[in-house]
Amino acid sequence: MDINQYMDIFIEEAKEHLLSMNESLLELEKTPRDTGLLNQIFRVSHTLKGMAGTMGFSKISNLTHEMENVLHEVRNNKIEISHEIIDILFKCFDALEEYITNITATGEEGDLNSEHLVNTLNNILNNDDSKIAVTQAEPMTKIYEDDSLKGYNFDDYVLNVLKKAKEKDLNAFEVDITISSDCMLKAARAFIIFNKLESYSQIIQSKPSVEDIEDERFNDNFVLVLVTNESQDSIKNDIMSISEIDNVTIKSINLGTIDDKVETIEDEDIDEDIEEKVLDIKSQDKKRVSSKFGKTVRVDIDRLDNLMNLVSELIIIKNRMEDIGESSEKQNMNEAIEYLERITTSLHDAVMKVRMVPIERVFNRFPRMVRDLSKELGKTINLQMSGEETEVDRTVIDEIGDPLIHLIRNSIDHGIENPEKRRKLGKTETGTVKLMAYPDGQNVVIEVEDDGGGINIEKVKQKAIKNGLITKSQAKDLSNEESVGLLFRAGFSTADKVSDISGRGVGLDVVKTKIEAIGGTVEVETFEGKGSKFIIRLPLTLAIIQALLIKIKDETYAVPLSSVREISPIYSKEIRNVQGQEVVLYRNKTLPIIRLGNKLGIELEKDNDELITVIVNKGDKEAGLIVDNLIGQQEIVIKSLGKYLSGIRYVAGATILGNGTISLILDVNSLL
Repeated sequence: MDINQYMDIFIEEAKEHLLSMNESLLELEKTPRDTGLLNQIFRVSHTLKGMAGTMGFSKISNLTHEMENVLHEVRNNKIEISHEIIDILFKCFDALEEYITNITATGEEGDLNSEHLVNTLNNILNNDDSKIAVTQAEPMTKIYEDDSLKGYNFDDYVLNVLKKAKEKDLNAFEVDITISSDCMLKAARAFIIFNKLESYSQIIQSKPSVEDIEDERFNDNFVLVLVTNESQDSIKNDIMSISEIDNVTIKSINLGTIDDKVETIEDEDIDEDIEEKVLDIKSQDKKRVSSKFGKTVRVDIDRLDNLMNLVSELIIIKNRMEDIGESSEKQNMNEAIEYLERITTSLHDAVMKVRMVPIERVFNRFPRMVRDLSKELGKTINLQMSGEETEVDRTVIDEIGDPLIHLIRNSIDHGIENPEKRRKLGKTETGTVKLMAYPDGQNVVIEVEDDGGGINIEKVKQKAIKNGLITKSQAKDLSNEESVGLLFRAGFSTADKVSDISGRGVGLDVVKTKIEAIGGTVEVETFEGKGSKFIIRLPLTLAIIQALLIKIKDETYAVPLSSVREISPIYSKEIRNVQGQEVVLYRNKTLPIIRLGNKLGIELEKDNDELITVIVNKGDKEAGLIVDNLIGQQEIVIKSLGKYLSGIRYVAGATILGNGTISLILDVNSLL
C-alpha cells in the first residue's frame, strides 16, 4: 500500500491538532487545574501518536507517546501539574511543529533530536525532580579530540565523506567567512558565496545551518567545511572577489588518521556526491527541496452545493445560446446574455467564498509568540484579539503572517515599557497589545495597537539625520506623518542596542514591502506616551477586482476601483508648480497632480484646457491622475506578469479585456 497518497491528509490534520494543542497549553498555563484542557491535550497527543505511527514517523510517535504517559499520570492525580511541566510540554509542541514543517517540505521528519525531551518526560514519570528542568539536548554530532580532527563536530556521514575525499586525494578545508556589518542583504551575499564555491567543491557542513543562512538567521559570520581539488589561496581569492566580504580565514583539515575514527557506512551516494561536487549533505539537501504537497482549503459542503448549482445553470444557458444561435433571434440572445451575466457574477461570488478562510488561522499563532516574548523581555503583556472570524482570500492569509509578526514584536519590544517604568508613569504593570480585524467594503482592515510610549518623533528625525536619510533643514519641514514614514525605510531602526528581537533595521520596511506587494496599505497613528496603532488595509481577494479602465493616448490601463475616490475635471490654468511638484487647490485642499503619461514614458500632445482627473488615495494621501479618456468600470481578472517582468515600477499586473487586448493594471501605491 502506498502511504504517500495519505500524506496531504496527514499534514493537514496534524496542523489542526497542533493548533488545538497550542491553544490548550496556553489556557492550561492560566488555569493549571482545568481537567478539560488536560483531557484535550491528552487526546491530541494520542491522536498524533496513532497518525504518526501509521505513516511511519517514529520520532513524532515516540515523543507523543511519552507526552501521553505524563498527561495520563497528571489526569490521575499521581503527578501535580507545574510551570516546569507546562514549559516542557511547550518544548515538545515546538519539536512536533518542526517535525511537521519538515514533513511538509521534504516528506521526512528531519534531523531534529528529541531524545532529551523523551528523557525529561521519563524523569517526570520517575519523580526525578533534579533532572526535570536541566536536561539538555544531546548534540547529534561526535566530538573528536585528537591531532587529525581536534575540536571538530562531525557526524558519521560527514566523516565518511571526508574518508572518501582522502581516498580521492582531495583537500578538506574549514572556511570562516565574515560579511561586512553594513551589508543590507546578508542572505543574498551568502547565496553568491555558496554558488561560487559549489562550482568546484562540495560543501559538507555549515554553521549555522543552510536553512538559517537562507533565512538570514545569523550575524555577520558563518563557517563552511568543504572538500575540493582547489588550493587555499584560490578559494580565498575567489571569495574575496565578492563585494561586502570583510574577512576569509581558511584552515586545512588534516585527514591523516581519519580511517581509525570512522566505522564505514556502505553508501554509494557518497562516491557520487564527491565526483559530482553536489553541494549539500543529505539533511541539508532535503531542506532545499521545494514543497511536494499542495496548499489546501477546507470548504463547507453548502458552499460546494451552491457552486455545483451555478455550474449546472451555466451548462443550461450554454445549451440555450446554442439553440438561439441556430434561430438567430436577437431579442432572445440579449436576454440570454443578461442571464449569463447574472450567473457568472453569482459564480464569481461563490468561488470567492470557497477561497475565503477566517483570519483566525493567522491570529492563532500569536498568543504563544507573545507569551515567549514577554518572558524573554521581562514584561507582562496582555494580548487582546477580536474579529478572528473575518474572512480573507487564501493567498492573502499566506502573505500577511510575517508582517503581523514584525508589528507585534515591535509593539512589545519598542512600544510597551518595562513594568518599572510603567509604574512610574502611572500605568498598570501589564501592557496591552490589541489585534483586531474587521471588513471595510472591499477591504479587510487589521489593526495592531499598543498602550506603550508611542513613537518619539524627534528621536526618529535625529536617527534619520544621523543615518544620512535626511538633512537637518529637511527634518524641520517634515510633518509628524512624514516623520513616522521614515520608520519604513530599509535599515532604519530607533533601537539603542541590537537584540535578538529588534534593532537591526529589518522589520517595518519588510512590513510595508509585503503589504504593498498584495495591494494593501499600512498607516500609523501614534500618541507619545499613550501608544501606537498600525492600520493595515488589504484587498479581500487578489484574483478578481473591480477596476476603472482609462486611456492614455492609444494605451488602455486599469486602475483598481478600491483606490479611486472620485473623477473630476480640472482646468490647466489652475495648476501651480510648487517645489517641482504640480498641485491644484481642490475643495480647499492642496491636491498633487500626477501626469500618468510622463510617469509611464508615453509622449503626450499639448494639454487641453479641461483635464480629466482620476482622484486616487492611499490611506490619507491623495493625488489626481491626469488621463486622456475614461472607458468605464469593469470586473477584471488579475494575471501575474511572471518572473521575467516582475518588479516593473508602477505596474501591479495585467488583465485580458473582452476584445482580447492586454491592459496593464496600475499600482497606485507606487504612484503616490
